[in-house]
Amino acid sequence: MRIAYIAAGAGGMYCGSCIHDNTLAAALGRLGHEVALLPTYTPMRTDEPSVSGPRVFYGALNVYLQQKSAFFRHTPRALDWLLDRPRLLAWISKRFAGATDARELGELTLAVLQGEEGPQQKELEKLVGWLASEFRPDVVQITNSLFLGLVRRFKQELGVPVVVAVQGEDLFFDDLPEPFRGQVLAEMKRRAVEVDAFIAPSRFYAEKMGAVLGVESERMRVVPLGVKGDDDEAPVAARDSAPTIGFLARISPEKGLHLLAEAFRELARRPEGAAARLKIAGWLGAKDEAYFAEVMSRFDAWGLADRVEHAGELDLEGKRRFLDSLDVLSVPTVYCEPKGLFVLEALARGVPVVQPRHGSFPEMIEATGGGVLCEPDSPADLARVLGELLANDDERRRLGVRGREAVRRRFDEGTMARSTLAVYGSLLREDACHGGAGATEDGTPGTGSGEKTPGTGPGATEEETRGAGPGVRGESVADEGAAIS
Repeated sequence: MRIAYIAAGAGGMYCGSCIHDNTLAAALGRLGHEVALLPTYTPMRTDEPSVSGPRVFYGALNVYLQQKSAFFRHTPRALDWLLDRPRLLAWISKRFAGATDARELGELTLAVLQGEEGPQQKELEKLVGWLASEFRPDVVQITNSLFLGLVRRFKQELGVPVVVAVQGEDLFFDDLPEPFRGQVLAEMKRRAVEVDAFIAPSRFYAEKMGAVLGVESERMRVVPLGVKGDDDEAPVAARDSAPTIGFLARISPEKGLHLLAEAFRELARRPEGAAARLKIAGWLGAKDEAYFAEVMSRFDAWGLADRVEHAGELDLEGKRRFLDSLDVLSVPTVYCEPKGLFVLEALARGVPVVQPRHGSFPEMIEATGGGVLCEPDSPADLARVLGELLANDDERRRLGVRGREAVRRRFDEGTMARSTLAVYGSLLREDACHGGAGATEDGTPGTGSGEKTPGTGPGATEEETRGAGPGVRGESVADEGAAIS
């Protein structure tokens, strides 16, 4: 099967959606499919080798200029090509990260959603043209619903099923000022009817985004997240000189570091936390530097600064070392997290988690057995649960083992890829019933769409099965009945 995967660069930061998209695209390639992972806006930054193509579509400079001036909507392709150079886009994204104001974000988001009817039509046609002439996919997946404006032209020119993932974009559009928030939501709902299927990482988020977009449950599928398995045998909740709590996520108010700080203060007053340490790691953007400085100043005021370590932003090996040094991880988000990739990353290393009882976390804890829930927005309850785990080595070790085994069996990259293929296969079979090429029993297209285009995606092998059966609509399509992520 030839799969076009439209992703979104995150301006130089390690982004959970980028990491997920790259992991999924690589896993689909290893299952024998040809995948073109196409970044938009900026190059993708991932903590594993990137399998994305060298070309960036909807390049941030071109998009910005075309939004600001109609002149740039008619410039020659040669100029567009120069402005889309990946190194230039990477430099710009680092130089001006966080500099765009909310009004500009609202205008641009709406323009992309308007697709062929809006000021970003030129960028859309470049992407459609490349797909039609150079790759000719059998199915297209789009990273999130903020790109719903692409769907109509994809279906008109490519004539293939289009799948759109939902990955937490509500946190973005809910922060847009009016009237843009209302306009964006209205356009998303108008465009959603054109999508063949949506993929959500949890039942919670499937229900939430189904309501936002007006999408019936039959088109909203659930495919749990998966992480790449580690070759080495990670320790299970290992302890060195002192019990250690970890925070591993983007450092921002919505991720709840301030709540963990308050809980750590409370825990430090108790016997089970008298020697506890706190390690913090994750990407820190310019707009959140003041927030982080304020949180760190609290540790100074409380006399706890010498027990808190800031490890900064971590690459893959750094992340593994960080997790292996922890007894427990907690990211007490203040919003209802739809994904929680950091939970699976911790469990893959045998580290149990303590998470608030909201969003996708109750589903994750139930399915993995690798953690404990606490009351949301309650540093006191978070401190209580963390203290109980730190005081009980056997329970902490039991949770770590169960969580690690669950990730290996049901939340690995291969299971995620096969579950995704199940969605593709069901749509291709439906297409066959309406006169299209359709799919064979393993989910691959019934007829080829041309010779393969070399060098457009990760290398494919024939060592594993190519697909899976049709997805269960409105429920998880993961193997072994895994219900969530």
